[in-house]
Amino acid sequence: MSCSPWDSPIESELNRLKDTHLFRERRVSRPIDATHIERNGRVLINFASNSYLGLTHHPRVIAAATEALQREGAGSGAAPLISGYSPAHAELEKTIAKWKGTEAAVILPSGYQANFALIQTATAIGRLGKGVRFLIDKLSHASLIDAVQQSGAPYRVIPHNGLSKLQRLLEDAPADQLQIVVTESVFSMDGDAADLNGLVRLNAEFQFMLLLDEAHATGVFGPSGNGLAAECGATGDVDASVITFSKSLGTAGAAVCGSDLFCQMLVNHARAYLFSTSPPPATMAATQASIDVIQAEPQRIARLKLITQQMREAIGQMGFTMPDGEAPIIPLIFATEEAALAAARQLDENGLLAVAIRPPTVPRGSSRLRITLCCEHSDSDLQRLCECLRKFPIKNP
Repeated sequence: MSCSPWDSPIESELNRLKDTHLFRERRVSRPIDATHIERNGRVLINFASNSYLGLTHHPRVIAAATEALQREGAGSGAAPLISGYSPAHAELEKTIAKWKGTEAAVILPSGYQANFALIQTATAIGRLGKGVRFLIDKLSHASLIDAVQQSGAPYRVIPHNGLSKLQRLLEDAPADQLQIVVTESVFSMDGDAADLNGLVRLNAEFQFMLLLDEAHATGVFGPSGNGLAAECGATGDVDASVITFSKSLGTAGAAVCGSDLFCQMLVNHARAYLFSTSPPPATMAATQASIDVIQAEPQRIARLKLITQQMREAIGQMGFTMPDGEAPIIPLIFATEEAALAAARQLDENGLLAVAIRPPTVPRGSSRLRITLCCEHSDSDLQRLCECLRKFPIKNP
């Protein structure tokens, strides 16, 4: 193959990433069950998956997908406004809305697209009046930040959980400008939570639109795994939220949940929805089964909460630096990218998989080993992880 004039700058950039320990590459991993994968002929205990409840391999979930696959085929074949909105999609939207305590829900193929649709819809609503401004938590997911930046609307980035700064911005906002506050409920890289009670108090005074990404809280928090807003009694204070199916629900796709009017606005104005093929009906049937399992088997959430508390306490006693939180996301912060990569390699050598998270995913100077827990991790799995972590030579940045 002949060289292109852009090959040289590409190679220079890739070499720069390698030299600064920021190069990324994919590795083939074959899932064995909810907590084990095979990679290069070796079986590893998986502490990197977001399948917190182990539903990727649940028999009811697999059976539902198999039956729907045989009945309705492998794909949807079109966008939902063409012919891609099947009975499985419609039924799942009703189930999600009931579960989340909202009037309606709209399914999208991924969490990234759902967050874009969320922001596009809010932008369209704001432009029906006299303008809109987004106020977004600094640690919000990249999809939310990208969507806000590409909306064309003015925005301000708020320090993480910085309610005092948020209040000052709300106090100084023009009276006729819609303020839209955007945050995650459980932050994917730090494992801590938004101050929802504080946001609710501010909302009572300033009446802003509150948008919440519940990706990593779904299936983990709430009376039936229906999210942190439900656990805090704040469902009615959230104008719209996103849940993803690819974490605790163990499948793929996402949904925006909100009022019937908000969801109708999304269907008519969100380009991320309008121009995307619907996810396969079989995936919708599997997701339906996942929600049923979560409600029928509460011991999964109970087990997850128990081992999360135990592991956070055990790891904290080893001297590691990690953010506070109650989520099954445990980030161990290291001073450098190289140190985080070395920690991941040490786990791999001991048959454990956890991923080194580096800039730009996290701020420079906060590279980390991101450990995630599943309710199906055995006590021996957790003990093995602890034994390996105790051997780390450097625990603090």
